[in-house]
Amino acid sequence: MRAAEGDRDIERDDALPVEMLAQLFEARGWPCEFVNDEEISGEIQGSWAKYQLRGIWREEDRVLQLLCLPDIRVPEAKLRHCFELLAMVNEQLWLGHFDIWSTGGVLLYRHGLMLGDDGLLSLGQAQFAVESAVSECDRFYPAFQFVLWGDKNPADALSSALVDAAGEA
Repeated sequence: MRAAEGDRDIERDDALPVEMLAQLFEARGWPCEFVNDEEISGEIQGSWAKYQLRGIWREEDRVLQLLCLPDIRVPEAKLRHCFELLAMVNEQLWLGHFDIWSTGGVLLYRHGLMLGDDGLLSLGQAQFAVESAVSECDRFYPAFQFVLWGDKNPADALSSALVDAAGEA
């Protein structure tokens, strides 16, 4: 399989999930490191911020979990509004969902990819999953900022964010 334009050659068409993510990150010039044999962590520049992307492979379930963290911490005083916004944002998603970790109030996008019996991830799957995670974080990042820093209510924040995104060319 040929890598996307601008990518350096990627070694195989499919590989173990963490290895394929490492190849994709290397081909794109994104910094990454192996946390252990089942987890990789990297950094990707999005439209609004740098996102930490983590890939965690659960071999026994054949599931690759992707976490994309936009470095947003929700203070306790804003939790109610952010949970309300989360519900509205998640209604807009076909794949994955946003969540707030109960410890630390960290906002994240999470998506689980169920892989086949061979447990291999293709280049196309890896590219789509990573690009989708970054795209969704970029799409909704402004809405969370409007609630956290602009004191907008969740409905207005989401409406403003989606209008702004639709107006970009």
